[in-house]
Amino acid sequence: MGQIQELDASLERAIEAYNLANVKLARIKHDLTDNTHALAVARKSLAHAQSELSARLVDIYTSGDQNPGLAVLLGASSLDDMLGRMDASDRLSAQDSLVLKQVAHFRREVQHRQQFLQHAHAEQVQVVAERDAARASVESQLGERKQLLSSIQGEIAHLKAVEAARQAALQRQLQQQLAAQRAAQQQASIAPTVPTTSASPVAPPPVAPPSTHGGVVGVAMQYLGVPYVWGGASPSGFDCSGFVMYVFAQAGISLPHSSYAQYGYGSAVSMSQLQPGDLVFFDGLGHVGIYVGGGSFIHAPHTGDVVKISSLTGWYASTFVGGRRL
Repeated sequence: MGQIQELDASLERAIEAYNLANVKLARIKHDLTDNTHALAVARKSLAHAQSELSARLVDIYTSGDQNPGLAVLLGASSLDDMLGRMDASDRLSAQDSLVLKQVAHFRREVQHRQQFLQHAHAEQVQVVAERDAARASVESQLGERKQLLSSIQGEIAHLKAVEAARQAALQRQLQQQLAAQRAAQQQASIAPTVPTTSASPVAPPPVAPPSTHGGVVGVAMQYLGVPYVWGGASPSGFDCSGFVMYVFAQAGISLPHSSYAQYGYGSAVSMSQLQPGDLVFFDGLGHVGIYVGGGSFIHAPHTGDVVKISSLTGWYASTFVGGRRL
């Protein structure tokens, strides 16, 4: 079981690396779409500006009078050289200067867009490779875990029965706790306010504001027993970050499907300050759950398990990274 737990932790990190790569890939695809459209617009604008510039240059060259702008063209070896000469000249009309600025602006934009797309394509190739590597790692570790499980099926069956009983007890305890909290909140809402006449010391501000999302605990409990499915983010199956993302979405809060990315949201909370609804992170951000109070949290643990309540003790206490309050 110790070997399986270590393998589960490694597997969870690989799954969350895969999820993070998907988040990055979605962002890159969005940027590619926007900039491909912008590049097409810039190229069309550049073609129009160059056409205006060409017409103006022909007009300068073929005019019968001694146009002061004609001298600017003499000796130019390329379009860039000519643009530089025209830009440095103080003998151009306001209209010529405007046409010149338009050509220069759209040329720079086209070059910038092309460089961005080249970089984005390279980043996309790298992220796809990272995602494929993460997927291969997951599949390899899943095979290893199944082999370990098959060698101790009898012991696993007994442990599952014991764990099921413990989960039932924890669920009853949590329901009682939630009922007590609701009763306390109702009583507090109707209790009279007693004015104070003496000044008291101002308490230091808390590290994080009070939790306002304790209600997600009740939402999360609706999915107790849902099987773990890596990459899953629906009631048909969850992985750890997919479970957190789905539960908070029911409260109107949008989170990414990655424990690493989710850690960047909200305010930091220490273990002693945790309140129901806080996110709890473990094992180098490779695992995430939702604190439910009483030193317990609800989460989708690993392959072969289901959404359940666990205690913040043992391995979870030793690998605890921190909490985040949204």
